[in-house]
Amino acid sequence: MADLWWIYCKPVPADGRELCTLFLECSCVTVVIGGLFYNWMFASLEYSWPLSVAMAVSLSLLLLLTLLLVHPARCVFSMIMPTLGTKQGRKLLFSTCIMIAVVNITPNIISNIQTILQVIKCICKNSSDSLLNSTALLEKVSWEFGDAVQETIHSIYKPMNGHFRFSLLQNSSLIYQKMQLAGEKISREFLSVEVLVKDSIRVANRLAAGFFMLYLCFESTWYLKNYLTDLHFDNFYITKKLERLAVERKAAHLLVGSSKKLIRPTGLKLSWEEAMLCLVRAMLVTVALLLLLVVVAMDHFAFSVADTAVRKAAQFSTVPIALNIKYRVGIEITPFLFKVFGRPSEELPLGDFNRTYHHHLIFSSAHCSISPPTPPNPSVLLAVGLLFCILYATVFLETYARRLCREIAASFFQSWEQERVLYLYRKLARRHRK
Repeated sequence: MADLWWIYCKPVPADGRELCTLFLECSCVTVVIGGLFYNWMFASLEYSWPLSVAMAVSLSLLLLLTLLLVHPARCVFSMIMPTLGTKQGRKLLFSTCIMIAVVNITPNIISNIQTILQVIKCICKNSSDSLLNSTALLEKVSWEFGDAVQETIHSIYKPMNGHFRFSLLQNSSLIYQKMQLAGEKISREFLSVEVLVKDSIRVANRLAAGFFMLYLCFESTWYLKNYLTDLHFDNFYITKKLERLAVERKAAHLLVGSSKKLIRPTGLKLSWEEAMLCLVRAMLVTVALLLLLVVVAMDHFAFSVADTAVRKAAQFSTVPIALNIKYRVGIEITPFLFKVFGRPSEELPLGDFNRTYHHHLIFSSAHCSISPPTPPNPSVLLAVGLLFCILYATVFLETYARRLCREIAASFFQSWEQERVLYLYRKLARRHRK
């Protein structure tokens, strides 16, 4: 492995064997990167299959030529891998989490809201049917009562018409049509909103992902540029070359006295500044996690409401209505004479009307087309949880990823690393003399 890495880091291969080895190494790297790039475009960014294949093949060929011919490009590309463990990699993971939420959680919320609207529509339709039937019952009651009035009263005092007049809407198709149009309009609006939100966030996510990838390459290039131009940049590590130089010049005490300011690139020790930065990054990741948990909670809440609405609507009982009419007709015999003699008047009953009419108000029916509520997908929650575990890991691994970038740059430019070690040694010596 050390020999393979040495051949990969050399500016120019020494012979044909090293050239073939370098070609095989670059080919393996480009095949793996091409496969990952295809999966990222097709599965995460939702590009079409032909476009994803074309982009992956083009990137693989271009990357193979670049790695094989350009030595600094190999260094930059090698630093991109640990740079994925820094804030740029976290941005890509955040973009992936947003895409998962948009593609899986948001449609589920909208579907459950549509189920709730279907329940409301079913209740409105059945209750309107019951109300229309109740008006028909009132019409029947009025005609029977009118007939009873006509039959009871003497022909001399019989009214011209004993029936009540109701203006009834016999044809309910207009109401059903309006309700159907209202339901279709709401469904179209929800569908258009869902499509608009998904398309907008998909485009924004693609732009953000492309920008983050370009910025990832830029950050690696920027690190290499500073490494090659600034001797002071990221130069506070006790490397093996620095230890050998201090031993050769009999100045090992310089490293012991500066142990609080210098750290080993392969060690696990974190400086105070690095520890504080880790805490700040962890807080930012926690804020993003809380925002995503709000979306997940909305998904569970919408499912709970939709499930409760469907179950309660199926359990709605009919409401019985009883209409009782009591009517009595009688004639008082010579009431004036009875009042003069102080005796109570007598009444001659002619007829009674006492009937009870029953009706039921129905709010739900088995004929309603209600789609079942969609429960939250546990695999989506598992994927999001795994991504956030990786995000929290990158918070603490970012410092070590930065150190690994320096080790990679030192492997590719060993002569310049020697100059940086000499610069750090002279700086420590001057500080010790002061």
